[in-house]
Amino acid sequence: MTIFLDARTSQNASFSNSIAIPVVAGGTPDVFGQVGLLVQQANTPIRVQMSGTVTLQLPLLPAATTITIRIVRGTTLNDPLVFSTSQVLDLSILGPQLFTFTASDFNVAKPQSGPLIYTAFISSNILGTIRVGPESFNANAYSD
Repeated sequence: MTIFLDARTSQNASFSNSIAIPVVAGGTPDVFGQVGLLVQQANTPIRVQMSGTVTLQLPLLPAATTITIRIVRGTTLNDPLVFSTSQVLDLSILGPQLFTFTASDFNVAKPQSGPLIYTAFISSNILGTIRVGPESFNANAYSD
């Protein structure tokens, strides 16, 4: 029988056009969400389901823009990568564009202590892309 362990949300912006954060290009990706799941009661390997939304605005001079999302189990880019995806923004859309994703991490060992942490990073291939909101990162943990 499946046991629900925990659910967390990292809600950076609840509404459209509520933030204006430039997306890093060519450097270290920015954190846009982080959750710490309380899973110490798990007796078997853990399964984690994640989802998220980032809303972006193209640069003022629209150019081919690729957005990359990376999720790690931990807090730094050097931690184990559990999900990565890229999406090319549509140059014909002048307004904000919604980037959504769903990810999973299976057979995760219970941490020795503390929460099971996941961090979501975002980067762009060119300068000028802006995160405008809404923006969230969610995770649910289960075991058997």
